[in-house]
Amino acid sequence: MSDFERLVEVGIGERTDVAAALADAGKTVTATDIYPREVPANVAFAEDDVLDPDPALYRDADAVYALNLPPELHRPVLDAARRHDAAFLFTTLGGDPPAVPVERETVPGETIFVARD
Repeated sequence: MSDFERLVEVGIGERTDVAAALADAGKTVTATDIYPREVPANVAFAEDDVLDPDPALYRDADAVYALNLPPELHRPVLDAARRHDAAFLFTTLGGDPPAVPVERETVPGETIFVARD
């Protein structure tokens, strides 16, 4: 995700390590979740439901990403990203297949799915 300057993480939960690493690398990161969450000081947080997203949160994003995203949220997050011309990258839960067309990128210990047009 090093090619992107402004990123939004959907559904950060309690896993803040990726958002923190991106922010530490000089990226602008906004994390969202449907519940209030503690995030590192260099990561912005907004309470948001991707099923009814606040467009302002995604408007300036170069990329929207999610970790361990369940299949029923693949399309809504893709829609939020595409509405603002942002890339959408995600990982799934265990053996869940992607529910949208993707290209696969393999990184150590993980497959990252990059949504295609």
